[in-house]
Amino acid sequence: MPANLDLISGQWAVWASKLKYEMIPADAVKEAKRYLLDSLGCALGGYQQHDVKIALEVLGEHAGAGNTTVIGAGRKVDPVTSSLLNALMVRCMDFNDIYWKQDPSHPSDIIPAALAIGERCSLGGKELITGIILGHETEMRMCEAAFPGIRERGWHHATITGFCSPVVAGALLGLDAEKLQHAIGIGACRHATFGAAVAGKLTMMKNTVSPMATQSGVLAALLAEKGYTGPEHIFEGKEGLVHCMGPDWKLEILTEGLGDSWRILQCGMKAYPTEALTHAPISVTLDLVKEHDLKPDDIVKVHIRSLARAADILSDPSKYDPRTKETADHSLPYVIAAAITDRLVSPAQFKMDRIMDPVLRAQLNKIEVVADPEIEALFPELQRVIVTIHTTDGRELTKQVDYPKGDPRNPLTDREIEEKFDALCDPVLTEAARTRIKEAVWNLENLDFISELMEMTTTDTGA
Repeated sequence: MPANLDLISGQWAVWASKLKYEMIPADAVKEAKRYLLDSLGCALGGYQQHDVKIALEVLGEHAGAGNTTVIGAGRKVDPVTSSLLNALMVRCMDFNDIYWKQDPSHPSDIIPAALAIGERCSLGGKELITGIILGHETEMRMCEAAFPGIRERGWHHATITGFCSPVVAGALLGLDAEKLQHAIGIGACRHATFGAAVAGKLTMMKNTVSPMATQSGVLAALLAEKGYTGPEHIFEGKEGLVHCMGPDWKLEILTEGLGDSWRILQCGMKAYPTEALTHAPISVTLDLVKEHDLKPDDIVKVHIRSLARAADILSDPSKYDPRTKETADHSLPYVIAAAITDRLVSPAQFKMDRIMDPVLRAQLNKIEVVADPEIEALFPELQRVIVTIHTTDGRELTKQVDYPKGDPRNPLTDREIEEKFDALCDPVLTEAARTRIKEAVWNLENLDFISELMEMTTTDTGA
């Protein structure tokens, strides 16, 4: 039976299979490089984390032979394994990129699929740029298409990644449109993820489900390459996405203007290693604390007006008693307490000695978060937050912000991205090694083989 390329999966497959580096405008190419450097920094920071060490040990026992590189470790394994490990490293600190419209997502979670398949197929920097563009374009469109978002219906955004990672992997494999459509069906129909991964008391799965969806996309593309088939109607057909997660989808968002506009220009980066909706209140709190030189004992209460989901997901009872890194970096009370106590919200604030520090924990019950219907009505165009700090001497210090640092309207500069990269990589890469990676990324279109870049990511400090 001939493929139905008029379906959404077919339209994606036709476009992705034809997209070439030369068709991508310079500003989108530059953004792809910025997100790659940011992601490599996050991965090398992630390489140092406990959950990654567990995954490295487990998968190290079971990985197959291959020519794709595990970041940090430098080990060569099969692409299915490397895509999972590298995506987990990118994701595990909750410090990589963020796009939040009807749904949130972290499109750079998919970059390891492009790295794995690109390295397997001996591709170069231009193909890697193309893969990054594909991942951001498809995942960000998915974030815009559901009303309300699937996260509001109880599903995790890794569900979205299951539709998009096969596009990246399949395109870099060189699949024709028909096989690429099958890859999308294979990956999407087997990877729906419960929102329990990010609800209540959080576990290591919070940062693992999206990497698993990236891995699933790589496996799907490799199966399709050999002739494996998957459902074409995975978006709009019987028991597909809309049928199962309906009713309200604006499906035209997924295909209109493909190649005319580039979503990667609208994505954001994280200035803090925390859940995205905490960034604006962190920024405001740090500004007020520093401007008025407030010490913890000077503060009676911090009143935060924000979105309903910030009051619900980020400020439920478990978030007032965080006892894991994963709960702490998704706890609005905790990150504000850290901002008050340390005047800083960095990876250091999510080590267990800081999470359990009695002075910091004494601030938690000072934090009050309320849902504001007027702010809700402005989202997602604005991520407005209003913070009022009540002081022991009777002052009420108030400040509002409409979008955080790292938002495309207030982006991280190239230098700030490099500084973030250096800070994350410093324990495991020498300055010379970091410099080589930065130069390779900024000149990515001139890189002959992705493997050259990946080999630069092997730790060289003995850490």
